[in-house]
Amino acid sequence: MRGFLSPALRSQLSDTQSGFQKLSRHRRAHLAKAASTTLVKASQWARGEAVAADVATALETQVKAHLAKIRA
Repeated sequence: MRGFLSPALRSQLSDTQSGFQKLSRHRRAHLAKAASTTLVKASQWARGEAVAADVATALETQVKAHLAKIRA
């Protein structure tokens, strides 16, 4: 039983990451293209995996703008 002494690790997702996961695949692909990245990298970011800082900030701004437009 290896690993029973270490705590379970769960990534803490932000509101924008969870909001991105709830969008349709078409909308996620559109936002990824607007952020100059691929859908694969955007999905990795939404799951809390490691991506480049510039990709993360670009996705963050695009998703925040889109979610604000939906709520307005």
